[in-house]
Amino acid sequence: MDELTSTAGIVALAGCALALVALVVAIVLAVTLRRVRRDQRVLLGEEGTTTDLVEHAAALELEYRALHAFVEDAAARLHSRMDVAEQRLDGAISYSALVRYDAYGEMTGHQSTSIALLDARRDGVVLSSIMHRDAARLYAKQVRRGVGELQLSPEEAEAVRLALESPGEHD
Repeated sequence: MDELTSTAGIVALAGCALALVALVVAIVLAVTLRRVRRDQRVLLGEEGTTTDLVEHAAALELEYRALHAFVEDAAARLHSRMDVAEQRLDGAISYSALVRYDAYGEMTGHQSTSIALLDARRDGVVLSSIMHRDAARLYAKQVRRGVGELQLSPEEAEAVRLALESPGEHD
């Protein structure tokens, strides 16, 4: 019993206690390290074990910048294509109206017609088909900004007016 109370025995017991504490700390640190590596594998992937978080963040930044540039480029291309499509649509028929009438007062049942076909800029054409008992004639007159380049007949002017008053979204 003398050996346990001697200085050498006390130092040996203290060394054993210190070794036991160091062993517990080492086990706790090993478990913590294993969790950190597992979390790192989740974040970096299996191949990322040789890459640290700073390198991974830098790579993500580069990929983000490349993606941002791609999206900006795609948006610019789509904007350009949309402008072309809108210009083409402006040339499509946006306003139209048909007026039927009896051109010669012969009671033929309103067989003559005038139709106005105008685009978003109010440019287009008025087509008039004048029916007579034994003949039919077709006339076409250019319209610019809602006004005929040649004198419009009252029926043609009415077709243009009705077309421009037609409900819908035109501008």
